Amino acid sequence: MSLFENAEYRWRETFLVLFASEDRPGTQDFKKAISALGDRYSVDSLVENDQLQLESLTLLAPLDNAAMDISFIEGEEVAEQLEQMREQISEEDLLPGEDEKLARLAHCNARYDILHFEHVQDFLAEEDDEFMDPGGLLIVAEVICGLCQGVAVDPQSGTFV
Repeated sequence: MSLFENAEYRWRETFLVLFASEDRPGTQDFKKAISALGDRYSVDSLVENDQLQLESLTLLAPLDNAAMDISFIEGEEVAEQLEQMREQISEEDLLPGEDEKLARLAHCNARYDILHFEHVQDFLAEEDDEFMDPGGLLIVAEVICGLCQGVAVDPQSGTFV
């Protein structure tokens, strides 16, 4: 079940991890990498394909007052988005070391979407204050990048993470 369907959670942002589909990790590798982060995160609603590769999962991070829906995407949607990203990213705006990330995008044909949600508590819902720690999203994106030799991108800003 997507967190969009859960009234206790409110979507905040999305990061993408783009990679070559041949580097797609198995579900056990994925679970092992997440469990190495400690008990700060717990896996829920895991779905895998016939090749024992992750299709989607929900990652709960109660200490961060957050959760993430992570899903695998490949095909035309990824190709179209990569084309748009290449048009948006100017080489003059790249930070040191990001030219390598830009070059790696040419080999990408798959991605993991990481949708970050805030856990909305009753007393917060009325005040609309934010108590979510965004650091967990960065940590999880880094771990996934390591698993699939990927490149993390914030699609809203068109910047590398």
